[in-house]
Amino acid sequence: MKIKQTKYMKLSGLEPLILNENSNFINVGERTNVAGSRKFLRLIKEEKFDEALDIARHQVDGGAQIVDINMDDGLIDGKEAMVRFLNLIAAEPDICRVPMMIDSSKWEIIEAGLQVVQGKCVVNSISLKEGEEKFIWEATQIKRYGAAVIVMAFDEVGQADNYERRIEIAKRSYDILVNKVGFASEDIIFDLNIFPVATGMDEHRKNAIDFIEATRWVRQNLENVSVSGGVSNVSFSFRGNNTVREAMHSVFLYYAIQAGMNMGIVNPAMLEVYDDIPKDLLEHIEDVILDRREDATERLLDFAETVKGTKKEKTIDLSWRENPLQDRITHALVKGIDAFIIEDVEEARQQAEKPIEVIEGNLMIGMNVVGDLFGAGKMFLPQVVKSARVMKKAVGYLNPFIEAEKGEEQKALGKILMATVKGDVHDIGKNIVSVVLGCNNYEIVDLGVMVPPEKIIEAAKRENVDAIGLSGLITPSLDEMVYLAKEMERQNFKLPLLIGGATTSKAHTAVKIDTQYKNAVVHVNDASRAVTVVGDLLNKKTNNDYVAKLKKDYDEFRTKFLKRGKEKSYISIKEARTRKYKIDWQTTEIVKPKELGIQTLEQLSLKELVPFIDWSPFFRSWDLHGKFPDILTDEVVGEQATIMYKEANVMINEIIANQSLKPKAIFGLFEANTINEDDISVHKKGGEEFVFRTLRQQLKKREGIPNHALADFIAPKESGKKDFMGAFCVGIFGAQELAESYKAKEDDYNAIMAQAIADRFAEAFAEYLHKQIRTKHWGYALDEELSNDDLIKENYKGIRPAPGYPACPDHLEKETIWSLLNVEEQIDVKLTESLAMWPAAAVSGYYFANKEAKYFGLGKITDDQVTDYAQRKGISKQKARKWLHPNLAEE
Repeated sequence: MKIKQTKYMKLSGLEPLILNENSNFINVGERTNVAGSRKFLRLIKEEKFDEALDIARHQVDGGAQIVDINMDDGLIDGKEAMVRFLNLIAAEPDICRVPMMIDSSKWEIIEAGLQVVQGKCVVNSISLKEGEEKFIWEATQIKRYGAAVIVMAFDEVGQADNYERRIEIAKRSYDILVNKVGFASEDIIFDLNIFPVATGMDEHRKNAIDFIEATRWVRQNLENVSVSGGVSNVSFSFRGNNTVREAMHSVFLYYAIQAGMNMGIVNPAMLEVYDDIPKDLLEHIEDVILDRREDATERLLDFAETVKGTKKEKTIDLSWRENPLQDRITHALVKGIDAFIIEDVEEARQQAEKPIEVIEGNLMIGMNVVGDLFGAGKMFLPQVVKSARVMKKAVGYLNPFIEAEKGEEQKALGKILMATVKGDVHDIGKNIVSVVLGCNNYEIVDLGVMVPPEKIIEAAKRENVDAIGLSGLITPSLDEMVYLAKEMERQNFKLPLLIGGATTSKAHTAVKIDTQYKNAVVHVNDASRAVTVVGDLLNKKTNNDYVAKLKKDYDEFRTKFLKRGKEKSYISIKEARTRKYKIDWQTTEIVKPKELGIQTLEQLSLKELVPFIDWSPFFRSWDLHGKFPDILTDEVVGEQATIMYKEANVMINEIIANQSLKPKAIFGLFEANTINEDDISVHKKGGEEFVFRTLRQQLKKREGIPNHALADFIAPKESGKKDFMGAFCVGIFGAQELAESYKAKEDDYNAIMAQAIADRFAEAFAEYLHKQIRTKHWGYALDEELSNDDLIKENYKGIRPAPGYPACPDHLEKETIWSLLNVEEQIDVKLTESLAMWPAAAVSGYYFANKEAKYFGLGKITDDQVTDYAQRKGISKQKARKWLHPNLAEE
């Protein structure tokens, strides 16, 4: 096919990207998109921009030649987030070497991005949807900034959905851009809309071939332009059948690229090699993509059932058993195979002078290979934990022989004390880090959970440890870490202090903890960094330089962080209340619950909860990042994620069969009204009143943008309307005992797996119960039909915010839930002194039913709201500050 090309698109980050006739297909990475990645959205909402940068870095490392950035979400300031993120990227050479794509439906965000992005970027997107005048104005501005542009095949009539409409809109857009705006033709990229095929609807039969032929026409007739699109859309009808989807993507791209499509959004892991597609499957798919037969869709649907879940036959390969002894031991450790380790270790013991030499020699040689592979990104956490299981089994076998020869000790690289701080019960992350360090020949002293500071201090002295690692999940844990740092400084400790856990961050570590302890303090955000960090801290030759560099880095980070915080403006709580979110209480629908009062649920089978499991956080807990189910086919972690998914489901089946875990829940639905602006008054049937204190956003916003509080979603008492609200708690019992049973067998891998599964069951239980509330007990969404994916995306009416989370970060309100529902007495879920829930696999929160109720983040608040809150709550201001300090603007 002859393509008219006299000029070539030139984009750039730090490095140029030139699209010419020799260029391969350009892949656009889109995981830095708040609409397409829940993880990225969460990180941006929580202002964890360092972690968000890692997503961009992962995309570039994975081969993305352009990075698409989108900040369009109602709960974040998209303009500020776009500017901040692009500025941070500019300081990361390994990311900003590629061009950026500024993606937004809001012009103000696009322009803000254009003003700070470095190099030559792409704007995504403009169209004729709102007429020529706006199209010309936006194109003129983009031209002024020197960017390229994606033009959607969309006009005043609607989206182009056939061949004729695609070329009509593309030709009209091109003529306006080139002839009226003077836009460089080589800087125009058309997105001609990729739609699904094989949907069963006759009008969709030509979706793929129309795109392909429109691409061919555009590249032949509109000089110098490019064509892009989102490839996964074409196979949407076959979601769940990756075999067919991968083949469809490959066939579609095979023909679309021949027709001139030269860039797009493609997951490389969801592609089959065209020549490797079985001929019968290829024929059926080409019939659909190219619309070659009337019955193509029906034939493919029937054929797809025969290949659904098809796997290549695997046989157990034992050829490695023929290798030399050291190779066998190393293979067993790397692959996590414990079936033969005892006989191999015994063989090694027979050859060694002393049994300790087997550990210091054969086993550590193998574990060093594990460490090298893990450090190089060629092994993942689940595999390392399996390696540790093999190592423990081998050491357990050797210990009696070692003890029989007195005076022998295995020399560890160092002794590390690990503890989850007082009041906190979560230790999955700590356990993983402990195992990883143990694999690398560090001795671990694990004090467990809810460890008071005096016990940590006493154990550190008694055990003569070389470093202390602290873990915490809930916000009060941050105070405990600060207190311990102060105490270590007061007692003149010299040990490095490692900080980790879900609520911890480099910012909190630098601003709050590092300032209290003159020796090394370092935030370890994932287990993969732990070995390197500890090694640097304990290296006697270089640790002084490393600690000095660390202190300097944290000092510079602290200065920038505190300066950045002062740039934001806040309004008084009084003014914020005048800007509250306003619902018309005279017209809005208020549904009375079918069942008022409190109910418990203790006879539920775990089978009922399995369909509600959100698997993505399960993989994140093992440092495998990606959205489920796409993660199972991810180019980097897909194989390991698939193995873990199978193993988790095997354990789930065992748990259900053995009734190892027991779910319990309590919930209540009550009459409620907002009082005193930000308080919600709830009444039990007998008339007893309970009051929830909510917090209001105080960030200064643009005119017309409200400052939310949860109280806005409940009718105020003065409206004369009777409204309703719910509260709940769910818990999964038995996880600790199950994990301990695995630990007793030296099986840390399955111990951690059991805890991770219990957490998933708790969240699934909360999701299941919320659905029951919406469709049955309250009944305000009787006709709801949502998939699990819809539930994960929160596409339901109403919300279930939880104390400690962004909309209501104050954990103190849990005490009111416990009093209202009699939680501990009824289902035995307890609150620790830091208001963490025990068992750890538990979820609690509220139910709001109004159709306008939405999730939001409180953000930072000012001192006047702390004073106000303390007065409303009837507590001291000092106590209020203790619980609210992570949200205080001045901190």
